[in-house]
Amino acid sequence: MATSATSDQLLVIIDPMARHTDGESVRIAKDVLSAGAAAKVCMPDGPEEFARALGRRGSRRPVVVGDDRALVRAVGLLHRHRELAGCALSVVPVGSAGLARSLGVPGGPVASARAVLEGVSRQLDLLVDDSDGVVLGSLGIPPASVPAEPVGAGTRPWLRTLVRTLAARPARLRVEIDGVTVIDLDRPVESVSVTPGVRGVAEVEIRPVSLGAESTPLRSCGRTVTVTGEDFHYRADAETSGPVRRRTWRVAEGAWGLVVPGP
Repeated sequence: MATSATSDQLLVIIDPMARHTDGESVRIAKDVLSAGAAAKVCMPDGPEEFARALGRRGSRRPVVVGDDRALVRAVGLLHRHRELAGCALSVVPVGSAGLARSLGVPGGPVASARAVLEGVSRQLDLLVDDSDGVVLGSLGIPPASVPAEPVGAGTRPWLRTLVRTLAARPARLRVEIDGVTVIDLDRPVESVSVTPGVRGVAEVEIRPVSLGAESTPLRSCGRTVTVTGEDFHYRADAETSGPVRRRTWRVAEGAWGLVVPGP
Protein backbone atom coordinates (compact mmCIF):
# COMPACT_ATOMS: atom_id res chain seq x y z
CA MET A 1 0.00 0.00 0.00
CA ALA A 2 1.31 3.45 -0.90
CA THR A 3 0.31 6.79 0.60
CA SER A 4 1.44 10.35 0.04
CA ALA A 5 4.46 11.47 2.04
CA THR A 6 3.09 13.38 5.02
CA SER A 7 5.45 16.32 5.69
CA ASP A 8 7.01 18.99 3.49
CA GLN A 9 9.62 19.64 6.16
CA LEU A 10 12.67 17.43 5.85
CA LEU A 11 15.48 16.39 8.15
CA VAL A 12 18.34 15.50 5.80
CA ILE A 13 20.93 13.33 7.58
CA ILE A 14 24.11 12.99 5.52
CA ASP A 15 26.05 9.91 6.56
CA PRO A 16 29.78 10.60 7.02
CA MET A 17 30.73 7.73 4.72
CA ALA A 18 28.68 9.33 1.92
CA ARG A 19 30.59 12.58 2.28
CA HIS A 20 33.85 10.66 2.07
CA THR A 21 32.75 8.41 -0.82
CA ASP A 22 31.09 10.87 -3.20
CA GLY A 23 30.96 14.47 -2.07
CA GLU A 24 29.64 15.67 -5.42
CA SER A 25 26.55 13.45 -5.26
CA VAL A 26 25.94 14.62 -1.71
CA ARG A 27 26.12 18.26 -2.82
CA ILE A 28 23.69 17.65 -5.69
CA ALA A 29 21.20 15.83 -3.46
CA LYS A 30 21.39 18.56 -0.82
CA ASP A 31 20.76 21.28 -3.43
CA VAL A 32 17.76 19.46 -4.96
CA LEU A 33 16.18 18.75 -1.58
CA SER A 34 16.76 22.26 -0.23
CA ALA A 35 15.29 23.80 -3.38
CA GLY A 36 12.12 21.70 -3.15
CA ALA A 37 11.32 21.70 0.57
CA ALA A 38 12.14 23.25 3.92
CA ALA A 39 15.16 21.12 4.73
CA LYS A 40 17.29 21.03 7.85
CA VAL A 41 20.62 19.43 6.97
CA CYS A 42 22.62 17.45 9.55
CA MET A 43 26.15 16.13 9.03
CA PRO A 44 26.86 13.75 11.92
CA ASP A 45 30.44 12.61 12.47
CA GLY A 46 29.54 9.09 13.59
CA PRO A 47 26.81 6.63 14.59
CA GLU A 48 26.06 8.33 17.93
CA GLU A 49 25.49 11.72 16.33
CA PHE A 50 23.50 10.02 13.57
CA ALA A 51 21.21 8.50 16.20
CA ARG A 52 20.82 11.80 18.07
CA ALA A 53 19.93 13.67 14.88
CA LEU A 54 17.31 11.09 13.94
CA GLY A 55 15.86 11.11 17.45
CA ARG A 56 15.45 14.90 17.40
CA ARG A 57 13.67 15.07 14.05
CA GLY A 58 10.38 16.27 15.55
CA SER A 59 7.74 16.55 12.83
CA ARG A 60 10.31 16.62 10.04
CA ARG A 61 10.39 13.73 7.59
CA PRO A 62 13.77 11.96 7.79
CA VAL A 63 15.91 11.63 4.67
CA VAL A 64 19.06 9.52 4.84
CA VAL A 65 21.80 10.37 2.35
CA GLY A 66 24.11 7.37 2.37
CA ASP A 67 24.58 3.73 1.53
CA ASP A 68 22.66 0.59 2.49
CA ARG A 69 24.31 0.45 5.91
CA ALA A 70 23.03 3.94 6.70
CA LEU A 71 19.51 2.96 5.62
CA VAL A 72 19.53 -0.19 7.78
CA ARG A 73 20.94 1.81 10.70
CA ALA A 74 18.10 4.33 10.46
CA VAL A 75 15.39 1.66 10.29
CA GLY A 76 17.00 -0.22 13.19
CA LEU A 77 17.09 2.90 15.35
CA LEU A 78 13.47 3.76 14.61
CA HIS A 79 12.44 0.16 15.31
CA ARG A 80 14.25 -0.02 18.65
CA HIS A 81 12.61 3.23 19.74
CA ARG A 82 9.23 1.92 18.48
CA GLU A 83 8.93 4.89 16.11
CA LEU A 84 8.71 3.12 12.76
CA ALA A 85 4.92 3.22 12.56
CA GLY A 86 3.81 6.38 10.85
CA CYS A 87 7.35 7.43 9.88
CA ALA A 88 7.86 7.78 6.13
CA LEU A 89 11.60 7.26 5.67
CA SER A 90 13.42 8.43 2.54
CA VAL A 91 16.88 7.60 1.23
CA VAL A 92 19.17 9.17 -1.36
CA PRO A 93 21.63 6.37 -2.17
CA VAL A 94 25.31 7.35 -2.15
CA GLY A 95 27.79 4.50 -2.20
CA SER A 96 26.83 0.82 -2.16
CA ALA A 97 23.04 0.80 -2.55
CA GLY A 98 21.90 -2.49 -4.04
CA LEU A 99 19.39 -2.94 -1.21
CA ALA A 100 17.85 0.52 -1.68
CA ARG A 101 17.50 -0.02 -5.42
CA SER A 102 15.90 -3.44 -4.89
CA LEU A 103 13.29 -1.74 -2.70
CA GLY A 104 12.35 0.70 -5.45
CA VAL A 105 14.57 3.72 -4.79
CA PRO A 106 15.97 5.14 -8.05
CA GLY A 107 19.71 5.52 -8.53
CA GLY A 108 21.44 8.85 -8.98
CA PRO A 109 21.23 11.85 -6.68
CA VAL A 110 18.80 13.86 -8.82
CA ALA A 111 16.27 11.06 -9.43
CA SER A 112 16.32 9.83 -5.86
CA ALA A 113 16.07 13.36 -4.41
CA ARG A 114 13.09 14.09 -6.66
CA ALA A 115 11.48 10.87 -5.46
CA VAL A 116 11.87 12.16 -1.89
CA LEU A 117 10.01 15.34 -2.85
CA GLU A 118 7.37 13.88 -5.15
CA GLY A 119 7.06 10.21 -4.21
CA VAL A 120 4.74 8.15 -2.08
CA SER A 121 5.34 6.12 1.06
CA ARG A 122 5.10 2.37 0.47
CA GLN A 123 4.59 0.10 3.48
CA LEU A 124 7.02 -2.81 3.55
CA ASP A 125 7.51 -5.94 5.61
CA LEU A 126 10.72 -6.60 7.50
CA LEU A 127 12.23 -9.37 9.60
CA VAL A 128 12.85 -8.80 13.31
CA ASP A 129 15.10 -11.20 15.19
CA ASP A 130 15.10 -12.16 18.86
CA SER A 131 17.89 -9.66 19.58
CA ASP A 132 15.78 -6.83 18.10
CA GLY A 133 17.80 -6.66 14.89
CA VAL A 134 16.06 -5.94 11.59
CA VAL A 135 16.38 -7.31 8.06
CA LEU A 136 15.01 -5.21 5.21
CA GLY A 137 16.02 -7.16 2.12
CA SER A 138 17.52 -10.59 2.62
CA LEU A 139 19.12 -12.86 5.16
CA GLY A 140 21.70 -15.45 4.23
CA ILE A 141 23.39 -18.09 6.35
CA PRO A 142 26.64 -18.92 4.50
CA PRO A 143 27.90 -22.48 4.33
CA ALA A 144 30.89 -21.75 6.56
CA SER A 145 31.01 -20.84 10.22
CA VAL A 146 33.04 -17.74 9.28
CA PRO A 147 31.86 -14.36 8.01
CA ALA A 148 31.23 -14.33 4.28
CA GLU A 149 33.26 -11.20 3.57
CA PRO A 150 34.54 -10.63 0.03
CA VAL A 151 38.15 -11.53 -0.64
CA GLY A 152 39.79 -8.94 -2.90
CA ALA A 153 42.21 -9.49 -5.73
CA GLY A 154 45.06 -8.13 -3.59
CA THR A 155 44.60 -10.78 -0.92
CA ARG A 156 47.45 -13.26 -0.56
CA PRO A 157 46.81 -16.55 -2.43
CA TRP A 158 47.08 -18.72 0.70
CA LEU A 159 44.39 -16.64 2.44
CA ARG A 160 42.04 -16.85 -0.57
CA THR A 161 42.51 -20.63 -0.56
CA LEU A 162 41.78 -20.83 3.18
CA VAL A 163 38.57 -18.78 2.85
CA ARG A 164 37.37 -20.91 -0.07
CA THR A 165 38.13 -24.08 1.90
CA LEU A 166 36.21 -22.87 4.95
CA ALA A 167 33.33 -21.70 2.76
CA ALA A 168 33.00 -25.22 1.35
CA ARG A 169 32.26 -26.72 4.74
CA PRO A 170 28.59 -27.70 5.10
CA ALA A 171 26.62 -26.56 8.11
CA ARG A 172 24.44 -28.73 10.32
CA LEU A 173 21.40 -26.67 11.15
CA ARG A 174 17.83 -27.23 12.22
CA VAL A 175 15.42 -24.92 10.40
CA GLU A 176 11.91 -24.54 11.78
CA ILE A 177 9.17 -22.57 10.04
CA ASP A 178 6.16 -21.68 12.19
CA GLY A 179 7.27 -24.37 14.64
CA VAL A 180 7.56 -27.15 12.04
CA THR A 181 11.01 -28.63 11.37
CA VAL A 182 11.85 -28.39 7.67
CA ILE A 183 15.40 -29.74 7.88
CA ASP A 184 17.26 -31.19 10.86
CA LEU A 185 20.82 -31.53 12.10
CA ASP A 186 21.34 -34.91 10.45
CA ARG A 187 21.14 -33.39 6.98
CA PRO A 188 23.91 -30.85 6.28
CA VAL A 189 23.08 -27.77 4.24
CA GLU A 190 25.05 -25.53 1.91
CA SER A 191 23.02 -22.40 2.62
CA VAL A 192 19.80 -20.96 3.99
CA SER A 193 18.19 -17.74 2.77
CA VAL A 194 15.21 -15.87 4.18
CA THR A 195 13.51 -12.91 2.49
CA PRO A 196 10.52 -10.82 3.56
CA GLY A 197 7.77 -11.71 1.11
CA VAL A 198 4.31 -10.19 0.88
CA ARG A 199 1.33 -10.11 3.24
CA GLY A 200 3.33 -10.93 6.33
CA VAL A 201 5.17 -14.10 5.29
CA ALA A 202 8.85 -14.83 4.74
CA GLU A 203 10.17 -16.84 1.82
CA VAL A 204 12.73 -19.47 2.84
CA GLU A 205 15.11 -21.42 0.61
CA ILE A 206 17.31 -24.22 1.96
CA ARG A 207 20.00 -25.88 -0.17
CA PRO A 208 20.90 -29.33 1.24
CA VAL A 209 24.32 -30.82 0.54
CA SER A 210 24.29 -33.31 -2.33
CA LEU A 211 26.98 -35.89 -3.10
CA GLY A 212 25.87 -36.37 -6.68
CA ALA A 213 23.83 -34.12 -8.92
CA GLU A 214 22.89 -30.68 -7.66
CA SER A 215 20.26 -30.99 -4.96
CA THR A 216 16.82 -29.46 -5.32
CA PRO A 217 16.35 -26.49 -3.00
CA LEU A 218 13.69 -26.78 -0.33
CA ARG A 219 11.36 -23.79 -0.51
CA SER A 220 8.75 -22.82 2.02
CA CYS A 221 7.20 -19.76 3.64
CA GLY A 222 5.95 -18.74 7.05
CA ARG A 223 5.76 -16.00 9.62
CA THR A 224 8.49 -17.24 11.98
CA VAL A 225 11.83 -18.87 11.10
CA THR A 226 14.12 -20.40 13.73
CA VAL A 227 17.62 -21.69 12.96
CA THR A 228 19.50 -23.80 15.50
CA GLY A 229 22.77 -25.70 15.35
CA GLU A 230 26.52 -25.35 15.41
CA ASP A 231 27.94 -21.85 15.64
CA PHE A 232 27.00 -19.96 12.51
CA HIS A 233 27.32 -16.46 11.09
CA TYR A 234 24.60 -14.86 9.03
CA ARG A 235 24.52 -11.93 6.65
CA ALA A 236 21.56 -9.60 7.08
CA ASP A 237 21.41 -6.93 4.38
CA ALA A 238 24.83 -5.27 4.50
CA GLU A 239 26.12 -6.71 7.81
CA THR A 240 27.57 -10.04 8.91
CA SER A 241 26.64 -11.09 12.45
CA GLY A 242 27.40 -13.99 14.76
CA PRO A 243 28.45 -16.50 15.72
CA VAL A 244 25.22 -17.70 17.29
CA ARG A 245 23.73 -21.12 17.98
CA ARG A 246 20.10 -20.11 17.75
CA ARG A 247 18.26 -17.22 16.17
CA THR A 248 14.58 -16.62 15.44
CA TRP A 249 13.23 -14.16 12.88
CA ARG A 250 9.61 -13.11 12.64
CA VAL A 251 7.90 -11.10 9.94
CA ALA A 252 6.62 -7.66 10.92
CA GLU A 253 3.97 -6.95 8.30
CA GLY A 254 3.88 -3.43 6.86
CA ALA A 255 6.18 -2.31 9.66
CA TRP A 256 7.94 0.53 7.88
CA GLY A 257 7.33 3.08 5.18
CA LEU A 258 9.83 3.92 2.40
CA VAL A 259 9.28 6.84 0.03
CA VAL A 260 9.55 5.70 -3.61
CA PRO A 261 8.50 7.23 -6.94
CA GLY A 262 4.75 7.42 -7.38
CA PRO A 263 2.86 5.32 -9.93
